[in-house]
Amino acid sequence: MLRVCKMAATFRQRISPPQKPDKLAMTSMQTVFINPERCIGCRQCEFACAVAHSQSKNPALALAEDPVPKSRIHVSPGWAYNMSVPSLCRHCDPAPCAQVCPTGAMARDMKHDLVLVDTHKCIACAMCAMVCPFDAVTFYAQANGMPARIVATKCDGCLERLEQDQEPACVEACKVDALLFGDLNALIEAGRLQASAAVFAATTTQGPVERPSVTISGWRAWGESTAHITEEI
Repeated sequence: MLRVCKMAATFRQRISPPQKPDKLAMTSMQTVFINPERCIGCRQCEFACAVAHSQSKNPALALAEDPVPKSRIHVSPGWAYNMSVPSLCRHCDPAPCAQVCPTGAMARDMKHDLVLVDTHKCIACAMCAMVCPFDAVTFYAQANGMPARIVATKCDGCLERLEQDQEPACVEACKVDALLFGDLNALIEAGRLQASAAVFAATTTQGPVERPSVTISGWRAWGESTAHITEEI
Protein backbone atom coordinates (compact mmCIF):
# COMPACT_ATOMS: atom_id res chain seq x y z
CA MET A 1 0.00 0.00 0.00
CA LEU A 2 2.84 2.38 0.90
CA ARG A 3 4.49 1.66 -2.44
CA VAL A 4 1.28 2.50 -4.31
CA CYS A 5 0.98 5.81 -2.44
CA LYS A 6 4.58 6.75 -3.31
CA MET A 7 3.98 5.90 -6.97
CA ALA A 8 0.81 8.02 -7.01
CA ALA A 9 2.65 10.97 -5.44
CA THR A 10 5.45 10.68 -7.99
CA PHE A 11 2.93 10.55 -10.83
CA ARG A 12 1.10 13.67 -9.58
CA GLN A 13 4.43 15.50 -9.34
CA ARG A 14 5.30 14.64 -12.93
CA ILE A 15 1.98 15.71 -14.43
CA SER A 16 1.52 18.86 -12.35
CA PRO A 17 2.17 22.04 -14.37
CA PRO A 18 5.36 23.97 -13.53
CA GLN A 19 4.99 27.03 -11.38
CA LYS A 20 5.06 30.31 -13.24
CA PRO A 21 6.97 33.35 -12.08
CA ASP A 22 4.86 35.80 -10.07
CA LYS A 23 4.18 38.58 -12.55
CA LEU A 24 3.05 40.95 -9.79
CA ALA A 25 6.30 40.41 -7.91
CA MET A 26 8.46 41.06 -10.97
CA THR A 27 9.94 44.57 -10.89
CA SER A 28 10.37 44.80 -14.66
CA MET A 29 9.79 42.94 -17.88
CA GLN A 30 13.07 42.81 -19.80
CA THR A 31 12.62 42.35 -23.53
CA VAL A 32 13.92 43.30 -26.97
CA PHE A 33 11.89 46.23 -28.31
CA ILE A 34 11.68 46.72 -32.09
CA ASN A 35 11.52 50.11 -33.83
CA PRO A 36 10.78 49.06 -37.45
CA GLU A 37 10.86 52.66 -38.71
CA ARG A 38 14.55 52.84 -37.78
CA CYS A 39 15.64 49.56 -39.41
CA ILE A 40 17.81 50.05 -42.51
CA GLY A 41 17.98 46.38 -43.49
CA CYS A 42 21.73 45.98 -42.89
CA ARG A 43 21.12 42.56 -41.26
CA GLN A 44 23.97 43.04 -38.82
CA CYS A 45 21.64 41.70 -36.13
CA GLU A 46 21.28 38.41 -38.02
CA PHE A 47 25.04 38.02 -38.36
CA ALA A 48 25.67 38.85 -34.70
CA CYS A 49 22.97 36.39 -33.61
CA ALA A 50 24.47 33.57 -35.67
CA VAL A 51 27.94 34.22 -34.27
CA ALA A 52 26.61 34.38 -30.71
CA HIS A 53 25.06 30.93 -31.16
CA SER A 54 28.11 29.40 -32.83
CA GLN A 55 30.51 27.04 -31.09
CA SER A 56 33.56 29.31 -31.51
CA LYS A 57 31.82 32.69 -30.92
CA ASN A 58 34.23 33.98 -33.55
CA PRO A 59 32.96 35.74 -36.72
CA ALA A 60 35.69 34.21 -38.89
CA LEU A 61 35.66 30.68 -37.50
CA ALA A 62 31.86 30.41 -37.30
CA LEU A 63 31.57 30.27 -41.09
CA ALA A 64 33.65 27.09 -41.17
CA GLU A 65 31.63 25.25 -38.53
CA ASP A 66 29.49 22.24 -39.37
CA PRO A 67 26.62 22.79 -39.18
CA VAL A 68 26.84 26.51 -39.93
CA PRO A 69 25.18 28.50 -37.12
CA LYS A 70 21.87 30.12 -38.01
CA SER A 71 20.35 33.40 -36.88
CA ARG A 72 17.39 33.44 -34.52
CA ILE A 73 16.29 36.89 -35.65
CA HIS A 74 14.94 37.47 -39.14
CA VAL A 75 14.89 40.73 -41.12
CA SER A 76 12.16 40.82 -43.76
CA PRO A 77 10.96 43.48 -46.23
CA GLY A 78 8.42 45.84 -44.68
CA TRP A 79 5.03 46.95 -45.90
CA ALA A 80 6.42 50.16 -47.45
CA TYR A 81 9.16 50.99 -49.92
CA ASN A 82 12.71 50.95 -48.51
CA MET A 83 11.53 49.49 -45.19
CA SER A 84 12.69 46.40 -43.28
CA VAL A 85 11.23 44.75 -40.20
CA PRO A 86 13.21 42.61 -37.71
CA SER A 87 11.25 39.74 -36.22
CA LEU A 88 12.08 37.38 -33.38
CA CYS A 89 10.39 35.27 -30.71
CA ARG A 90 8.34 37.34 -28.27
CA HIS A 91 8.42 34.67 -25.53
CA CYS A 92 4.65 34.77 -25.11
CA ASP A 93 2.95 33.89 -21.84
CA PRO A 94 1.18 31.60 -22.24
CA ALA A 95 3.30 30.44 -25.17
CA PRO A 96 1.30 28.59 -27.86
CA CYS A 97 4.43 26.69 -28.95
CA ALA A 98 4.96 25.30 -25.45
CA GLN A 99 1.29 24.39 -25.14
CA VAL A 100 1.22 22.22 -28.26
CA CYS A 101 4.71 20.67 -28.03
CA PRO A 102 4.10 16.91 -27.58
CA THR A 103 7.51 16.18 -26.05
CA GLY A 104 7.94 19.19 -23.78
CA ALA A 105 10.86 20.46 -25.82
CA MET A 106 9.43 23.98 -25.60
CA ALA A 107 9.45 25.16 -22.00
CA ARG A 108 9.75 28.40 -20.05
CA ASP A 109 12.86 29.28 -18.09
CA MET A 110 11.48 30.50 -14.78
CA LYS A 111 14.49 32.62 -13.83
CA HIS A 112 14.62 34.75 -16.97
CA ASP A 113 11.02 34.21 -18.16
CA LEU A 114 12.16 32.98 -21.59
CA VAL A 115 10.72 30.21 -23.75
CA LEU A 116 13.60 27.86 -24.62
CA VAL A 117 14.03 24.78 -26.82
CA ASP A 118 15.46 21.53 -25.49
CA THR A 119 17.01 20.21 -28.70
CA HIS A 120 17.44 16.76 -27.16
CA LYS A 121 13.65 16.44 -26.83
CA CYS A 122 12.67 18.13 -30.11
CA ILE A 123 11.32 15.74 -32.77
CA ALA A 124 10.89 18.42 -35.47
CA CYS A 125 7.14 17.86 -35.74
CA ALA A 126 6.71 21.61 -36.51
CA MET A 127 3.63 21.95 -34.31
CA CYS A 128 5.30 24.96 -32.65
CA ALA A 129 5.81 26.68 -36.01
CA MET A 130 2.17 26.12 -36.97
CA VAL A 131 0.81 27.96 -33.93
CA CYS A 132 3.45 30.68 -33.56
CA PRO A 133 1.72 34.04 -34.25
CA PHE A 134 5.04 35.65 -35.23
CA ASP A 135 6.46 32.90 -37.47
CA ALA A 136 9.54 32.97 -35.26
CA VAL A 137 10.29 29.23 -35.21
CA THR A 138 12.52 27.78 -37.94
CA PHE A 139 14.18 24.39 -38.37
CA TYR A 140 17.90 23.91 -38.92
CA ALA A 141 20.55 21.32 -38.18
CA GLN A 142 22.21 21.66 -34.79
CA ALA A 143 24.96 19.55 -33.27
CA ASN A 144 25.01 20.31 -29.52
CA GLY A 145 27.56 17.56 -28.92
CA MET A 146 25.52 15.01 -30.87
CA PRO A 147 25.24 14.12 -34.57
CA ALA A 148 23.63 17.05 -36.36
CA ARG A 149 19.89 16.78 -36.88
CA ILE A 150 17.04 19.12 -37.75
CA VAL A 151 15.45 20.70 -34.68
CA ALA A 152 13.37 23.78 -33.84
CA THR A 153 15.48 26.93 -33.78
CA LYS A 154 14.29 30.17 -32.19
CA CYS A 155 15.43 33.14 -30.14
CA ASP A 156 16.59 32.17 -26.66
CA GLY A 157 17.00 35.76 -25.49
CA CYS A 158 20.79 35.31 -25.53
CA LEU A 159 20.52 33.57 -22.17
CA GLU A 160 24.27 33.08 -21.84
CA ARG A 161 24.90 36.78 -22.42
CA LEU A 162 22.18 37.79 -19.94
CA GLU A 163 23.80 35.66 -17.25
CA GLN A 164 27.02 37.62 -17.90
CA ASP A 165 25.15 40.96 -17.58
CA GLN A 166 25.40 41.59 -21.33
CA GLU A 167 22.60 42.66 -23.64
CA PRO A 168 21.45 40.40 -26.50
CA ALA A 169 23.83 40.17 -29.46
CA CYS A 170 21.30 41.59 -31.94
CA VAL A 171 20.78 44.71 -29.80
CA GLU A 172 24.51 45.22 -29.37
CA ALA A 173 25.07 44.98 -33.14
CA CYS A 174 22.29 47.39 -34.13
CA LYS A 175 23.75 50.84 -34.82
CA VAL A 176 20.49 52.70 -35.51
CA ASP A 177 18.53 51.76 -32.36
CA ALA A 178 16.05 49.67 -34.31
CA LEU A 179 16.53 47.08 -31.56
CA LEU A 180 16.55 48.11 -27.90
CA PHE A 181 16.76 46.04 -24.75
CA GLY A 182 15.40 46.99 -21.37
CA ASP A 183 12.26 47.36 -19.32
CA LEU A 184 9.26 47.16 -21.64
CA ASN A 185 7.27 49.95 -20.01
CA ALA A 186 10.30 52.27 -19.97
CA LEU A 187 10.95 51.64 -23.67
CA ILE A 188 7.31 52.28 -24.53
CA GLU A 189 7.34 55.51 -22.55
CA ALA A 190 10.49 56.69 -24.35
CA GLY A 191 8.89 55.94 -27.72
CA ARG A 192 5.72 57.78 -26.71
CA LEU A 193 7.69 60.87 -25.70
CA GLN A 194 9.63 60.79 -28.97
CA ALA A 195 6.43 60.56 -31.01
CA SER A 196 4.90 63.43 -29.05
CA ALA A 197 7.97 65.57 -29.67
CA ALA A 198 7.80 64.84 -33.40
CA VAL A 199 4.13 65.80 -33.56
CA PHE A 200 4.80 69.00 -31.60
CA ALA A 201 7.69 69.93 -33.90
CA ALA A 202 5.55 69.33 -36.98
CA THR A 203 2.66 71.47 -35.75
CA THR A 204 4.80 74.36 -34.49
CA THR A 205 7.38 74.68 -37.28
CA GLN A 206 5.23 73.96 -40.29
CA GLY A 207 1.87 75.27 -39.14
CA PRO A 208 -1.44 73.47 -39.57
CA VAL A 209 -1.70 71.19 -42.59
CA GLU A 210 -4.55 72.19 -44.86
CA ARG A 211 -7.20 69.62 -45.64
CA PRO A 212 -6.91 68.22 -49.19
CA SER A 213 -9.45 69.15 -51.81
CA VAL A 214 -11.76 66.53 -53.22
CA THR A 215 -9.91 66.38 -56.55
CA ILE A 216 -7.13 63.92 -57.40
CA SER A 217 -4.65 66.74 -57.87
CA GLY A 218 -5.57 68.07 -54.43
CA TRP A 219 -4.89 64.71 -52.79
CA ARG A 220 -1.53 64.46 -54.58
CA ALA A 221 -0.51 67.93 -53.44
CA TRP A 222 -1.53 67.11 -49.87
CA GLY A 223 0.51 63.90 -49.98
CA GLU A 224 3.59 65.74 -51.22
CA SER A 225 3.32 68.34 -48.43
CA THR A 226 2.88 65.64 -45.79
CA ALA A 227 5.90 63.71 -47.10
CA HIS A 228 7.96 66.91 -47.01
CA ILE A 229 7.10 67.46 -43.32
CA THR A 230 7.95 63.82 -42.51
CA GLU A 231 11.35 64.08 -44.18
CA GLU A 232 12.26 67.18 -42.22
CA ILE A 233 11.28 65.52 -38.94
